[in-house]
Amino acid sequence: MKYNKNFYQIKSNTEIFKRIKAERNHIGYYNLPYQDTADIKKYAKSITKKHIVVLGIGGSSLGARAIYEFLLPSNNYSKDLLFLETVDPLKINHCLKKVDLNDAQFVIISKSGETIETISIFKYLNSLVEINNANCTIISERKSSLTQFANDNNIKAFDLSEDVGGRFSVFSVVGLVPLAMVGVDVDNLLNGCKRVADSFFEKSDYYKPIISKARFLVENKSRFNINVIFSYSSLLESFNKWYVQLWAESLGKININGTRQALTPIGLVGPVDQHSFLQMIMDGVRDKTVTFIKIDDLKDGSIIPKTPANKFDDLAWECAEGFSFNELLNMQADATIQSIQEQDDIPCDVISIRTVDEYNIAKIMFSYQLLVSCIGAFLQINTYDQPGVEYGKINLAEKFQKNHEYH
Repeated sequence: MKYNKNFYQIKSNTEIFKRIKAERNHIGYYNLPYQDTADIKKYAKSITKKHIVVLGIGGSSLGARAIYEFLLPSNNYSKDLLFLETVDPLKINHCLKKVDLNDAQFVIISKSGETIETISIFKYLNSLVEINNANCTIISERKSSLTQFANDNNIKAFDLSEDVGGRFSVFSVVGLVPLAMVGVDVDNLLNGCKRVADSFFEKSDYYKPIISKARFLVENKSRFNINVIFSYSSLLESFNKWYVQLWAESLGKININGTRQALTPIGLVGPVDQHSFLQMIMDGVRDKTVTFIKIDDLKDGSIIPKTPANKFDDLAWECAEGFSFNELLNMQADATIQSIQEQDDIPCDVISIRTVDEYNIAKIMFSYQLLVSCIGAFLQINTYDQPGVEYGKINLAEKFQKNHEYH
């Protein structure tokens, strides 16, 4: 009989905490909250173009986009921020219709400097408008060919440290530079990160919720292998996408015993997805955990008005008149949370974001980075590589080499 060991001992919280503390010596994202932003802010202030166009994909864009779209509706930025993340030509050209290319600053972001989507779009844009040191900023590793291109063409380049992985780079120059260009308070972002990091590593109030949740998810991964975020605001839609990448690319790995790990992320937005995926959660297989995210203060007091005489008498929900939409949204969240809790067999928790600002979005994003690091340590995987993604890149390169002679 052939026997393969396919289990491992789940380490103690103390052991995992030691491992996470040790990671600070070689995993760069842990130290980002304490960086000096003076050069970033000085450079950002010098950019006068109206449109900031980010060329990047995955970790090079998702984090900054999550923060920008969370903040945008409640801020009056003098510049706008556009993300080109796809090589779908219809999408590219549709997005570019909104932009005066002669009044645009192009921010080219690629950790390796070799991302085919980013480089291809870069070349395409240069065929539409000359991209040079007057309208371009490059963010890449110091030794990359993209940084070399910047140096050769006298283009401003920001170095992304080699020990900061793409999906953990939102609070590095990858996120801070384009966000600072449009007027986001990057210091307040880092203050939110510091609040969480200091608390966690001092074993204060953020430590126990993060380490306990990580342990629960790992101990119950065979039963509850799907992890749902249910965000009750459309402001968090891009945050959900950022979470999906962070979670999937970090935790979908083979561990030290050769066992495939599978915690599957799903991002939902309420109340829209109450009318779809909620049914699966409520009456489907019990293989999901659910985290609800609410925003206490959306900074908008719009109300459901009380109607003039008799006009809407025959319509439902007269009782909602006079309530704000913010109140309605959170009451819908609370009703859904109550419904889940009453099932008694669906693990769920609730995160409340106090208000819409840089400090609060940074707190939840840095918390999730720490959570993923803890889960990875419990699973005994390499949280920070992505070998599965590399196979597709190798195959793509081979296809180009094979077909190059026909072009």
